[in-house]
Amino acid sequence: MALYEDDLHHQGRISTILSRINAYQGGMQPNMRDVEKSGGQQKKKATLGTVLGVYLPCIQNIFGILLFVRMTWVVGMAGAVEAFFIVGICCCTTLLTSISMSAIATNGVVPAGGSYFMISRSLGPEFGGAVGVLFYLGTSVATSMYIIGAVEILVVYMAPGINLFGDTNSFRLYGTIVLLILAIIVFIGVAFVSKFAAVSLACVTISILCIYIGIFIANEDSSVEVCLLGDRLLTMESVMRNGTMMCTKNVTGPIHDNYCQILNASAGTYVCDSYFNDHNTSILKGIPGLASGVFSKNAMNRYTQQGNVIGTDMHGNPSRGEIVADITTSFMILLGIYFPSCTGIMAGSNRSGDLADAQKSIPVGTIVAIITTSSVYLSSVLFFAGTVEGDLLRDKYGESIGGSLLIGKLAWPHEWLIRIGAFLSTLGAGLQSLTGAPRLLQAIAQDGVIPFLSVFSVTTKRGEPFRALVLTVFIAFIGVCIGVLDYVAPIITMFFLMCYGFVNMACALQTLLRTPNWRPRFRFYHWTLSLVGLALCITLMFISSWYYALAAIAIACCIYKYIEYKGAEQEWGDGIRGLAMSAARYSLLRLQEGPPHTKNWRPQLLVLMKLDASLQPKYPRMVQFANQLKAGKGLTLVCSVLEGKFQERSADALAAKQTLSKMVKEMNIKGFSDVSVATDVTEGICSLVQNAGLGGLRHNTVVMGWPYGWRHSEDEQSYRVFLETVRNVSAAGLALLVTKGINQFPEPDVKLRGTIDVWWIVHDGGLLMLLPFLLTRERPWKHCKLRIFTVAQMEDNSITMKKDLEHYLYQLRIGADVDVIEMSGQDISAYTYERTLMMEQRTQMLRNMRVKKIEPQSIVDRAHHGGNPGAGDQASPQKVHLQLESVPEESSTDPESPAQEHFTFTPAAAQKLKTNHKNVNNKPDHKNVQRMHTAVRLNEHIVEKSHDAQLVILNLPAPPKAPAGDENYMEFLEVLTEGIDRVVMVRGSGREVITIYS
Repeated sequence: MALYEDDLHHQGRISTILSRINAYQGGMQPNMRDVEKSGGQQKKKATLGTVLGVYLPCIQNIFGILLFVRMTWVVGMAGAVEAFFIVGICCCTTLLTSISMSAIATNGVVPAGGSYFMISRSLGPEFGGAVGVLFYLGTSVATSMYIIGAVEILVVYMAPGINLFGDTNSFRLYGTIVLLILAIIVFIGVAFVSKFAAVSLACVTISILCIYIGIFIANEDSSVEVCLLGDRLLTMESVMRNGTMMCTKNVTGPIHDNYCQILNASAGTYVCDSYFNDHNTSILKGIPGLASGVFSKNAMNRYTQQGNVIGTDMHGNPSRGEIVADITTSFMILLGIYFPSCTGIMAGSNRSGDLADAQKSIPVGTIVAIITTSSVYLSSVLFFAGTVEGDLLRDKYGESIGGSLLIGKLAWPHEWLIRIGAFLSTLGAGLQSLTGAPRLLQAIAQDGVIPFLSVFSVTTKRGEPFRALVLTVFIAFIGVCIGVLDYVAPIITMFFLMCYGFVNMACALQTLLRTPNWRPRFRFYHWTLSLVGLALCITLMFISSWYYALAAIAIACCIYKYIEYKGAEQEWGDGIRGLAMSAARYSLLRLQEGPPHTKNWRPQLLVLMKLDASLQPKYPRMVQFANQLKAGKGLTLVCSVLEGKFQERSADALAAKQTLSKMVKEMNIKGFSDVSVATDVTEGICSLVQNAGLGGLRHNTVVMGWPYGWRHSEDEQSYRVFLETVRNVSAAGLALLVTKGINQFPEPDVKLRGTIDVWWIVHDGGLLMLLPFLLTRERPWKHCKLRIFTVAQMEDNSITMKKDLEHYLYQLRIGADVDVIEMSGQDISAYTYERTLMMEQRTQMLRNMRVKKIEPQSIVDRAHHGGNPGAGDQASPQKVHLQLESVPEESSTDPESPAQEHFTFTPAAAQKLKTNHKNVNNKPDHKNVQRMHTAVRLNEHIVEKSHDAQLVILNLPAPPKAPAGDENYMEFLEVLTEGIDRVVMVRGSGREVITIYS
């Protein structure tokens, strides 16, 4: 393998990679030393198969307390038709969710964490963390539901004598005791929980079999009897006298005592309730059997308002023995109460770390378990409606049959078998929830997506998540304190429906995006099924309880924004990222259709950042200023160019990019950064100007800094890069912003007060008007007032210009003070003439230095000696002539000739000028004199008017077309901005960027 020697050394051998993959356990990378010692094999801890690992746990969790204590009540209130529909919707939702979950579970290794792992890796850390926390809360609250259910069976049906404080308070007291006992059992270890799970599952199975046997053998001869007054079902206690049931209206009977009051004891006259007088009592066979034909009477709903007699719209009186509704019932309320009985489908996936083959066991075990439980639930709805009288079905706590469990009375051979079985199976389900919830929280904490949960990632020496267990017990305790099963169940419904909905969304998203990594082994899925499952989950949430649904969504949103704010650093290749890429592609294609309208134009900025020798940004405040310019919106690209060969400086480029990215992140700027390497910096910047961005999402404005110190540098590159960039930006049709004095620009948290002065000299498409307006929307410039200055030429009417400008600003909806500066008819001063001459001489000196490589001091000495060879000429290999010629520049349309120029000289100034240049045969170029005159005069006005301004914005003059005038152009800009602290020179792209129209 000599041909691949280098690759094998850096990337590793295939055998090593395969060993690491084979040793992958629980989402943690195995210790390679252990792998090498064991010959590439690690001891497998996961040994559970489909039946023991998935099917039976799902069966145990799905067959919970609601089957035993609420199913008959739901059927009685909703009727057979609507109850079947309620159960069908719930079972269909869980079945569709299990199909989506099976596809996700078979799309790769599912380590410990189960459902949370699948959701987070499919939807990303933000969604995964939010849904994971909701699922954890749902599982924790489910613990309290199972405990309340078990205590209800204990206190109401098994040992009514211990009900010392009323139902709710007794539930709270005994529920807390049971919770502590279960917590101790869980802390001891999952071994006992697993052993008890077998007992609990056996109890569930036997109980269901006994119920079905009882359904088929039920008949009127062996049925329990209930007493009714008219259509009002009475409690057994209210019709018992000396241990005998007296369902009569006799004066000596208990019913007469409850409804009548003695008017005259001696005469034996009574005043009775009108309902008592109008209706007779009757004894009804409560469980007449399937052959009785009661199904037709139980087909329709009998929803009842709280406080009314069950099954009627009449107000009830419990003191008379009437059984009244403790809560208002409706289709939506019953749906929310019943749905938790279908949850538990993820019990197998939560054990994924203990499964020998999770990808095989989770789909098969979960779907078969749901089909089994759904068959039992749907058939039991029909059997209960066809076997039990409707009034007895609506008796939630079995008060009409002496406080017995109705489903126990129905079962064969004895109701105590159901009581004990339901009690133990419910405790087992509570143990399962109390065991799974802390491990789920630990998995979330270990991922680190929610920083404040990191404390719960710690485990004991035995690997038990003790801290997570403590939090779970506390949450379950809050649920136990509610004390009412019907109030706890809807809360669980919201949490689980949110989780199931996101599982369906994850599957649909991955399928529709067709990501290359989406290759599930489970083939019996489709994105339409996932979308239907998602729609069902959302619908059920709002149907059952809209305020609980909003609360659950609010919790999820808060967790999502918290994770997003803290910055989830995990990259899991999730579907949300794929969705973002698809949306970005669609948006880019839409943007490609044409340029934006003037009303939609906003600065999309390319910031050219200069780096120092240590690859650190030299002027970071330029990025802050750029962010202020775009008012927090639009595109920001921060780019730099390193000089050299990419092969040699690729590491430097990567380090510089990381530095820029860190700076952008720390400054909280929504943008991107990049660094390129080029043999010539000018060409590299030109490439960025042309190619940065993608499609329609490209920059329209370039921001760059002023080349400080260009006068003192012998290297002409110090300003050549700047000037070539100006030319390239103009050629690309982009706007250009040049900042000077950038280190004095304000930080984002500083508030400036004063003015922003705009010197509008050349029309640039309105960019000079738009930029200060955008700045004033940001905190540092918010309290600054805008002032507009413009320059009137000789033929302009300054008064008319001011009025027109004020009207124009009014139409633009921009508030600003306006002033017009007149600069026409002013003579050129001796200062301007001399400064132009000195500029041209310096330019010629620098050229000679670069061309002939002569020491600067020798040139200066020759200038003082008039070119006469002397001491200053001895070090030079040749004689240098300082006869400076005028610099040829681009043509001008100015018709004014040199003869028409006006110069103002005082006698002293003229003598000085003649003395200084008597040995130099040179005359400054007249166009340079004119340009210098403009720069000097304009600078005088700017300093006079804007010396106190917080920022000065003015037009950037066009650069010379020929490189020969570059130095002079730089000098003109220096003179123009002299004495101003903060300056932004703007050169528009030529297109209109602001409009007066709506």
